[in-house]
Amino acid sequence: MGPGSAWSAAAKQAEQLRKDGNNYFKKDRFGAAIDAYTEAITLCPNVPVYWTNRALCHRRRNDWLKVEEDCRRAIQLDYSSVKAHYMLGLALLQKQELDEGVKELQKAMDLGRGANPKGYMVDEIWQELAKAKYLQWEHASTKRSWELQCLKEACETALREKHFLDDSQPEGFLDEASVSNLKQLEALGQVFREAGEADIPGEVPDYLCCKITLDIFRDPVITPNGVTYERAVILDHLQKVGKFDPITREPLDQSQLVPNLAIKEAVQRYLDKHGWAYKMD
Repeated sequence: MGPGSAWSAAAKQAEQLRKDGNNYFKKDRFGAAIDAYTEAITLCPNVPVYWTNRALCHRRRNDWLKVEEDCRRAIQLDYSSVKAHYMLGLALLQKQELDEGVKELQKAMDLGRGANPKGYMVDEIWQELAKAKYLQWEHASTKRSWELQCLKEACETALREKHFLDDSQPEGFLDEASVSNLKQLEALGQVFREAGEADIPGEVPDYLCCKITLDIFRDPVITPNGVTYERAVILDHLQKVGKFDPITREPLDQSQLVPNLAIKEAVQRYLDKHGWAYKMD
């Protein structure tokens, strides 16, 4: 048996072990599945799916350190692995590495949209990404609020001290100084209220929301009639309901949908400024 035949035999054995691992996984026998995938990796260490399959088992057992290790190896072998970036992102979030976790989830999201925009994983990734982005905003918002409050108190103290010094002026100037000080304090309060408005949850503008789900856009596409929908939602409509625009009722085919980059950029700008909008009901 030559080297090529030996490799072929090892590859076949590894594939059988992968199938065995998948069967164990379906039966929630994660330890047995890990053993099978580990044997497959020993035989063929350069097959990324063996690493991501084992990582998924570790995820089910909440062994996030091993999830991270397997996913990093899978990414070395295949940088376009959606599952590897996704699970690595989750593992990093478990370690409280929020920024790095968000980067990996965003990478998984971008890769997933390109591979299968309607796939279940894209929606799952988006939900985890949105939760992580909301946490990012929440942490930053809390820090901003504290810093603004400290600065506001310092400015108010400075104004009051200035007013106290002004009290040494001749009697005719006292009323005028008091009125001026009150106006300055009111103006100061208004400045800080406006500075904190971006962190106050409100309503997302209608033009940034899908007309079917009423949720903020993730991956907007526009029809020839100028109506913008969430990609996965309109694709689902075309497949299950019929090949027509649900609003205009005009005939519509999947091939006619075009990414609405202007709305996508507008949504991102809005989310960058109003991170509370990432929170999902």
